[in-house]
Amino acid sequence: MPHFIVEYSANIEEEMDLDGLLKAVHTAALKTGVFPLGGIRVRASKRDHYIIADGDAQNSFVHVVSRIREGRPIEVRKEAGDAVMAAICDHLQPVFGKRPLAISFEIQEIDMRLNFKKNNIHDYLKNKES
Repeated sequence: MPHFIVEYSANIEEEMDLDGLLKAVHTAALKTGVFPLGGIRVRASKRDHYIIADGDAQNSFVHVVSRIREGRPIEVRKEAGDAVMAAICDHLQPVFGKRPLAISFEIQEIDMRLNFKKNNIHDYLKNKES
């Protein structure tokens, strides 16, 4: 963990550097020191169908959800969230300066009793370092 899911309105795809945004989120998450490299996942989904605010075609959004393992203190989650949100906003500033854009980010904790997974990436990274 964490998994970062970036949703964005299709009307800004040409204006924003999506790969750069994903990299900015990944880098910011890693720099927090809170999340292990082998657990970070960042992905995006374009939304073709949406209505934002008054329905003006220029209105746009980027919403990022981070799903993390439960148990970290609120202060740790808040500090990490502030760092990731700052990276998102910094990256999107050129778009924000040109059009109506809603940027949001939320952190959700996963109940580990209901989280099922199989993962060998951590082992792969350890072997890669050797």
